[in-house]
Amino acid sequence: MNMNLQGIKRFVWAGAGAAAMLLAGAAMAASHSVKVTLSGASEVPPVTTAASGAGTIMVGDDMSVSGSVTTKGLDGTAAHIHTGAAGVNGPVTIGLTKTADGVWSVPAGAKFTEEQYKTFKAGGTYVNVHTAANKPGEIRGQLVP
Repeated sequence: MNMNLQGIKRFVWAGAGAAAMLLAGAAMAASHSVKVTLSGASEVPPVTTAASGAGTIMVGDDMSVSGSVTTKGLDGTAAHIHTGAAGVNGPVTIGLTKTADGVWSVPAGAKFTEEQYKTFKAGGTYVNVHTAANKPGEIRGQLVP
């Protein structure tokens, strides 16, 4: 009798594990993971700088936003996700938080509006990092889903 009970327990746990894996896979498929590279050449107007940055921004189909960028060669004063096509400046949509030296992270619970989400999916958002020397932005990278 114990062996039957053990077999049933294993079957239930195996099924629960498989269901969790399927749900996790569905959640991952329901998001956009965008690698971004930031440079002064991408700023508008372009900035001559040796600074650079890179990171990953994830946007869920529920419009949730997460991720971070890491910068090198600059002392950032602020960082944001903006709406704006390549070559065009636009308003801030999400302010990033400095979580370590040179690391800027999307705050927990951040979300796009429906309009911002549509703009993101069309390639119309970017990340940039501002400095005291370049207040409008020193490095920028377009988010291309």
